[in-house]
Amino acid sequence: MIIRKYLLVLALMLSFGTILSAKESPAAKGLRLAKELEVANRGFVGESSEMEMILIDAYKSKTVRQMTGKTMETKSDGDKSLMVFQNPKDVKGTKMLTHTHKKGDDDQWLFLPSLRRVKRISSRSKTSSFMGSEFSYEDLGSQEIDKYHFKWIKNIKSKKGDTHYILERRPKQKSGYSKMLMTISKKMMSAIKIDYYDRKGDLLKTGVFGNFKQYKVGDKKIYRASLIEMKNIQTKKASVFTWKSRKLGVKHRSRDFNKKSLK
Repeated sequence: MIIRKYLLVLALMLSFGTILSAKESPAAKGLRLAKELEVANRGFVGESSEMEMILIDAYKSKTVRQMTGKTMETKSDGDKSLMVFQNPKDVKGTKMLTHTHKKGDDDQWLFLPSLRRVKRISSRSKTSSFMGSEFSYEDLGSQEIDKYHFKWIKNIKSKKGDTHYILERRPKQKSGYSKMLMTISKKMMSAIKIDYYDRKGDLLKTGVFGNFKQYKVGDKKIYRASLIEMKNIQTKKASVFTWKSRKLGVKHRSRDFNKKSLK
């Protein structure tokens, strides 16, 4: 009888130990959720949009710029995107071309009509401000999961009952950030907030994503934010991206994203 009890206790202990060892680590869970996020947002084919960017300085003065944009999804590598400034006159005709890559640095070029030349954005300039905004060239580049280490921090419930995943994302390669804390909506499988920390580990800026709309591409439903507000905590400046119109499922030509097409 004593032997049976001992064996039963031993079996329970071994079973409990197996459960503990099989428990998902924060790093594994973070990576799994990041992959689920990627899959949920994949398959949009291409995008065309009209946007507005408002630059707000520390004294609340505003500068408004209008742009058009298009993005082409690729299967073998990262996406390609082209942004063209329409107004005001001092930036009209400026074009930003980005070829993102799953591994290695992204390729980015800026066409400046006043100089009639194409400027390549070097890896050192990725952390610089994009056209005077609080968005950096790095922010407009690749968010491929292979370029980051992920860690699940916790889950929280929103007031509307949605589950929000809090993930830590740390760049594997050179970056202007030491880490990012992402708040992801389980319902929309999209980031609704990102806190960006500078290389010293201090909070630099916060991006809030809102006005989400659902798009249907084939049998798939994809959520996209129609507004992104980037607030610089250290300088008190802000930039707001607003999508005036957007279409997903658009088929673009590869040649439209060629460096030669910038001029």
